[in-house]
Parts: sequence; C-alpha cells; structure tokens
Amino acid sequence: MKVMTYELSGAALDWAVGQADACDLAPVEYSSAWEFGGPIIEREKIGIVTSDGDANVWIGSIFEPDWKFNRTGSTPLIAAMRCYVASKLGDEVEVPDELLENEQ
Repeated sequence: MKVMTYELSGAALDWAVGQADACDLAPVEYSSAWEFGGPIIEREKIGIVTSDGDANVWIGSIFEPDWKFNRTGSTPLIAAMRCYVASKLGDEVEVPDELLENEQ
C-alpha cells in the first residue's frame, strides 16, 4: 500500500528507513532507538527542532543547496526518520500491507 511519508510510523517507518538506507538487516527500530536513528541523523545532517508553540511537535529538516525536506513527528526520531525517508524515497512509499495492519 502507498503511504505518504508524513503518515509513516512504527514498523512501517522503520521498514522505510531501512529501504532508504539500502539496509538488508532484520527490522531495526530507527524511529524509537537513538543508537539506530542517531547515526543517520548525524550522517545526513538532519536538523531537529520543536515547532513554535507546540513542544509535542518536532520538525526534522535536511537542507542542501538545491532542495529542502521538512517532516514533523511526535518525537525527534520520528520527525528525523520521516524527513530522511522523504529525501531518499519521495513523498509516497510503497509499504508491505502486513506492516500497516499492526499500526491500525
């Protein structure tokens, strides 16, 4: 099923990060464990800030000379990983249905 990157969460987001990172490892919790998501944030130079007026909304941003990606999330890791996926795979990602069943 196609999912917008700003809607990805849980196992579906972690799977999409693995796809963006061309990683064939078993499922890794990129969006909830700093030891996995942190190195991507550092390597890709993803900026993370809270939204003005709402400390429960985080914004992940990647800035390059010719393009910019911003994605939000309820945690810094979710926002950053959504931003990373969007920068590598685009605004929409084809996610295996079984990963989405657990999120509903």
